[in-house]
Amino acid sequence: MIKARVTVTLKNGVLDPQGKAIEGALSTLGFEGVGHVRQGKVFDIELESSDRKQAGADLKAMCEKLLANTVIEDYQVEIG
Repeated sequence: MIKARVTVTLKNGVLDPQGKAIEGALSTLGFEGVGHVRQGKVFDIELESSDRKQAGADLKAMCEKLLANTVIEDYQVEIG
């Protein structure tokens, strides 16, 4: 079994209204000094395989086809 974590974030330059709302809410809650907030998503995935190379290729395909909108998002795959 292979465990992986995929982190998807907006590309630099893409507006992030949810991150901006979180930034404002943190300030309202009294957390001063918070500069810039960008939000993203994390997927923890378990693959029933022992082939790390194939798992990496499969995870990349998952990101390209479903998990990330590669026009506006970047992704990072970490295999544990």
